[in-house]
Amino acid sequence: MSASATPSVLFVCVHNAGRSQMAAAFLTHLGGTRVQVRSAGSAPADTVNPAVVEALAEVGIDISTETPKVLTTEAVQSSDVVITMGCGDACPYFPGKRYLDWQLEDPAGQGVAAVRPIRDEIERRIRGLLADLGIEPAA
Repeated sequence: MSASATPSVLFVCVHNAGRSQMAAAFLTHLGGTRVQVRSAGSAPADTVNPAVVEALAEVGIDISTETPKVLTTEAVQSSDVVITMGCGDACPYFPGKRYLDWQLEDPAGQGVAAVRPIRDEIERRIRGLLADLGIEPAA
């Protein structure tokens, strides 16, 4: 971890329109100001997947104003934990960073019914990540 008392986490997927957006939203929702959250994509889409927006709204998380962001070297360098979700070799590697690869189904092109189980799995993993970071999730 960095010298800062607040750990930083970067979620990366190809389009930054589904999985990484959901993960960032859950970590922000459950971790609050106790963790710095970023998400990005190696080839960002124009908009966040509407089924992802709807699936998160069902659990009280609004990401309707989020937009996909491009992955930068600086984002990786300034993060303590980098979690990839299918971006392959597009994510730069820096020694001393904690890298995790979460194999999750891609919600691209799927309806909200197919996105719900992906959403629920991401929430489960985020709760585990918070435990690993020693952060109690918000109620």
